Amino acid sequence: MNPDTIREKVKVIESKREFLVKLLDKPNLGILSVDVKQAIEELDELVEEFELTFPENK
Repeated sequence: MNPDTIREKVKVIESKREFLVKLLDKPNLGILSVDVKQAIEELDELVEEFELTFPENK
């Protein structure tokens, strides 16, 4: 896989973050809110590490 393909896939994954944030606002989420928070944190870490590994400027 080349960096551009990986970059596209990461952008798709990153676009799902907003869904997780909206899901976190649901009042009936209960204990699953812990998992959603963890998913958001891990997603943020993934994107940060990706940007460090593959900076936008080549």
